[in-house]
Amino acid sequence: MRISIFGLGYVGAVCAGCLSDAGHEVIGVDVSAIKVDLTNRGKAPVVEPGLEAILEKQVALGRLRATSDTEDAVRSSDLTMICVGTPSRKNGSLDLRYIKKVCKGIGAALAKKATYHTVVVRSTVLPGTVRKHVIPLLEEASGKRAGEDFGVAINPEFLRESTAIKDYLEPPMTVIGEFDERSGEALASLYAPLAAPLIRRSIEIAEMVKYSCNAWHAVKVTFANEIGAIAKSAGVDGRAVMEIVCADTKLNISPYYMKPGFAFGGSCLPKDLRALVYRANQLDANAPMLSSVLRSNKEQVEKAVELIAAFGKRRIGLLGLSFKAETDDLRESPLVELAETLIGKGYELSIFDRNVDYARVHGANRDYINQKIPHVSSLLNSDLDAVIEHAEVMIVGNRDSQFAKALANVNGSRPTLDLVGFMSGVSHGHTQGICW
Repeated sequence: MRISIFGLGYVGAVCAGCLSDAGHEVIGVDVSAIKVDLTNRGKAPVVEPGLEAILEKQVALGRLRATSDTEDAVRSSDLTMICVGTPSRKNGSLDLRYIKKVCKGIGAALAKKATYHTVVVRSTVLPGTVRKHVIPLLEEASGKRAGEDFGVAINPEFLRESTAIKDYLEPPMTVIGEFDERSGEALASLYAPLAAPLIRRSIEIAEMVKYSCNAWHAVKVTFANEIGAIAKSAGVDGRAVMEIVCADTKLNISPYYMKPGFAFGGSCLPKDLRALVYRANQLDANAPMLSSVLRSNKEQVEKAVELIAAFGKRRIGLLGLSFKAETDDLRESPLVELAETLIGKGYELSIFDRNVDYARVHGANRDYINQKIPHVSSLLNSDLDAVIEHAEVMIVGNRDSQFAKALANVNGSRPTLDLVGFMSGVSHGHTQGICW
């Protein structure tokens, strides 16, 4: 199949790589000249393990290219995937400006195309968005009718940053929300080689599934952290408690997020939870637990600040800045919030994160790093040993494999706060865990 993918961020870039690797002809589309250039040179526009090797190979084979020309991309493809961002506004509602702009451009291109074309939304959008916004914009710009002249479907993604390629190839399920059967068939054929359940439902159900999954993941992280906090106060290792809870795989579902630790962050969970709560308030549907989750998540950052203050030291070495190891994504990273809080309180920070350090020079995220958080990025040090040497207190912030060794080498010689669980034992003296 010939496929165009609008948006070369984490979702779009991974989909472009995996679909071209499966033999399809793929055109990536982005307004960023940097991302287009990187892709055309076979370089990954984001940090994601294994992605660059795939892109390099597929560009060389001629199955993948990138452009900023919407009309060319639609004309040269049979199916279009929309993977642009849907960021939060200050009140928690979704900002649909990018998806609306892309839909207008795709619609204008469809107006000049005689053959049937399928438009698939992979961006995360609230129930009602495709029917109320996407379809009307496509129809208005093209002068054509959905279900007659072009197909529409939604295909929510369940890709986790740092494991996105594996998640694409081995998904727990594939969900298709289809405007009509023909729209769904075009999309379903893409996933026939994958050994995973294929679930086809209405557009609105598929829109809601993504939010339901992400809200559940957010709740699981918070639940484990609160259990961990109570357990620690009672002199109990919260990890051991949750390990037993997670032994029940029949009822408790999955242990992946059910581990006490630091606050959740990233581009999905905070944004999607805010949007879901905003919609519940609009509908006068009370959701007190969901409304309290982000407050509880912020408490986890404040708890870390309190533990650091209790050490009575000023020079801090922070290992990790991205919200998750093996990624350069700083969007809503709780470690950025922690760093900014400590800076504001007068602590002397030195930060090590090899992926963020790389991204501020080479990656597509460098503008975000240099423009949004220059006061934090200026404290990055590319020498891990120098950061450790500077520190009177060490904070281990994400699960980078280097940090376990660094923690072992320090071996209690200076105060340490472990936010992720590298410690083999429970908190004792100057070696503290956030929940154990």
